[in-house]
Amino acid sequence: MTNPLQLVVIDDHPGSLELLSTALKRHDLVIRTASTPLEGLEAVRSLRPRLVLTDLMMPGMNGLEVLQEIMRFDPSIDVLLMTGHYTTETAVEAIRKGAADYLQKPVNIAHLRQRVAELISAAQRRSGRLQGASNSADLEFEGMIARSDVMWELFAKIDRIAPHFRSVLVLGPTGAGKDLVARALHQRSRSRGKFVVLNCSAVMETLFESEMFGHVRGAFTGADRDKTGLFELANGGTLFLDEVGDMPLSTQAKLLRAIQNQEILPVGSLVPKPVNVRVIAATHRDLRAAVKEGKFREDLFYRLSMVELDVPSLAQREGDVTLLAKHFAAKFAGEYAKEIQGIAPRTVAVLEAYHWPGNVRELEHVIGRACMLAEGSQIDVQDLPAHVVPGNPVEPTREGPDSPLIEQERRLVQEALSKAAGNQSEAARALGIGRDALRYKMKKFGLLV
Repeated sequence: MTNPLQLVVIDDHPGSLELLSTALKRHDLVIRTASTPLEGLEAVRSLRPRLVLTDLMMPGMNGLEVLQEIMRFDPSIDVLLMTGHYTTETAVEAIRKGAADYLQKPVNIAHLRQRVAELISAAQRRSGRLQGASNSADLEFEGMIARSDVMWELFAKIDRIAPHFRSVLVLGPTGAGKDLVARALHQRSRSRGKFVVLNCSAVMETLFESEMFGHVRGAFTGADRDKTGLFELANGGTLFLDEVGDMPLSTQAKLLRAIQNQEILPVGSLVPKPVNVRVIAATHRDLRAAVKEGKFREDLFYRLSMVELDVPSLAQREGDVTLLAKHFAAKFAGEYAKEIQGIAPRTVAVLEAYHWPGNVRELEHVIGRACMLAEGSQIDVQDLPAHVVPGNPVEPTREGPDSPLIEQERRLVQEALSKAAGNQSEAARALGIGRDALRYKMKKFGLLV
């Protein structure tokens, strides 16, 4: 029989202790209560609990100080903070310091039970792995699938950060899935507004301000009508700035003001408009180096990086290559109406051995190509591009215009447009990218008329 997990509840109000310990009572959880921070920390050191639930405002020591002491003692303990004085800044600070979640009083008991259940489940999975249990469990999270520990940790961070953030910086190599992380943050946030995407690498420098903030009629030559900018379109929701490292310096200053003041000034207008927008920025570039080189504003960097999320490369995701390859094979088999039942074992070995410089996007393209070429019920080695198979002397660069990967990307864009009868929004949805990103690719491949 599995030993029950320990939970320590710290609150200086006896009524809250009684309510919380009663509400969280379950057979696999032993609950210990403490009415002072020092008593609570003593219980943590003696019991080494799996979970701690602590109030923020207490005499002698506040909840953030309790959190710091617990993280010094054992950073694997999950700590949930509660407060009747909620602020986004304090919530983000708590999560950055290691809190599993930050809850507003009066606590929603149903939500608290759900969070505790999720944390217990995660703790039991980790415990099973440490004791030698199978590492084959798969997890689906807002459209992302994984079995690697590094991705499970990323999903947990997204879940903690999403309800509280005002701005997040998502870092990671090209093709790793930064856009999916951004969408997951939006889906898990408290926002019910739109998720609006701006691909900064696909916008001409002279059009950035109009794209983000809009313009009024007559603002410049050709402005024959008012235009709503993406900030205003995202009002009440989330604006995702993909490849923010490509944004010109002149626009960065205006972006910083919009984020800080939560108001925009359309081009040609004298009247600012208030907005309520969460901002997620993503880049594969080293923004710290760009700041030192004077290519990115330091003040904007620190505003965006209040919370940072690092998306791992596919090479860092142990066990995920085969899982993702099978997922993509099933997806493309359905799209192409092919009777592909799976991937041959020797093909799996080839996929596992390759280093995937283009990350998940490259794997998806490779499997998509293989599904088009496959003649049998399984994807075999001959269906893979030559540069993926060991022993091939020519391995094209990912950026080269003549590489098979680039040619495959061009073909996929063409096919998506053809299936959508030229409808760019529909084609972009089919490819899983934004409309601006699609237009950028169309321009790159000479498909934009």
